[in-house]
Amino acid sequence: MSNSNKFSSLDLQPSLLSNLLEIGYEEMTLVQAETLPQMIGGSDVLARAKTGSGKTAAFGLGLLNKLDATSFRTQALVLCPTRELADQVAKEIRRLARGILNIKILTLCGGVPLRPQLASLQHSPHIIVGTPGRVLKHLAKETVKLKDLETLVLDEADRMLDMGFIRDIKKVLKLLPKKRQNLLSVSYTHQT
Repeated sequence: MSNSNKFSSLDLQPSLLSNLLEIGYEEMTLVQAETLPQMIGGSDVLARAKTGSGKTAAFGLGLLNKLDATSFRTQALVLCPTRELADQVAKEIRRLARGILNIKILTLCGGVPLRPQLASLQHSPHIIVGTPGRVLKHLAKETVKLKDLETLVLDEADRMLDMGFIRDIKKVLKLLPKKRQNLLSVSYTHQT
């Protein structure tokens, strides 16, 4: 691969670059090489690639790169179709964010008690990863504040639509700032 396929060729924060080297990420996958420069540039991006192609790392790096860890406000929201996927995504973003001090990433999903989530929301997380229904519940209770949101990620957007989340997603979208970056990921399991 050429130097243009190396993470070091991107305008990423030094803490992200050094952490990428620590975890063994030197060269970008195809989807990362095609989408990360656009994400870093602030463009809305739709990434369509096979499962396991590196889409999560791409949007994770894109949102982490512009995150202000010194400002305790929710700056990014990642919506996922299932609790299991939300947990995986949050784990990957935490791994990518290891070099950023004091970053707070919170998972908000149904099927778990609301009370611990409410306690964690007392101090706004930088990033919320969750399912549409639970995030909407917190928005209705006004326990989540998204007025400062800069990045919205719809992970496996096609699957969320297939699962009937369109109404919940539309309700969430109405409550978000109009000026924000939108990152969508769509997976496919076979070559087209």
